[in-house]
Amino acid sequence: MPPEWIVNALASRGIALDRVADIVLQMQKPYNPKLTQLDCLESVHAVLEKREVQYVLITGIALDVLAEKKQLPEPLQSLMENDESLYGVDETLAMGITNVYGMIGLTSFGYLDKVKPGIIGELNDRAHGIHVFLDDLVSGLAAAASARIAHQDPNAKEYGAGG
Repeated sequence: MPPEWIVNALASRGIALDRVADIVLQMQKPYNPKLTQLDCLESVHAVLEKREVQYVLITGIALDVLAEKKQLPEPLQSLMENDESLYGVDETLAMGITNVYGMIGLTSFGYLDKVKPGIIGELNDRAHGIHVFLDDLVSGLAAAASARIAHQDPNAKEYGAGG
């Protein structure tokens, strides 16, 4: 199980791990029909057990929170408030999570960043706070958990982008 502090940090920003597992299931089910939501939740937990993932997540969460409190220096504060499309640091930080499970994680992240399913799309909608980092970090978490499952499936024939 991941440490309680990281689960609580995610929950404080509205992230329930079962919602992340739902995305993982959606991505991997076409390749692994016997996969369950519980399998996917276990994979999310396994990714969250990695300290480097925990540190990336808490850094992004802290930056989003500081931006909401208007406590960042300019021009960073304005970049965060406007979710500037050329900023890119949020995606770069998220790749620290996706790279844990290789190229499958990276291609899956690209797919999730474009499609923004489930909780990712909700985070991307700025109506509920600043989540410049968190939407990408949750995409990275789901992509890594998905890639972890792909790496463990001995019957897998082919995994494409988004799978």
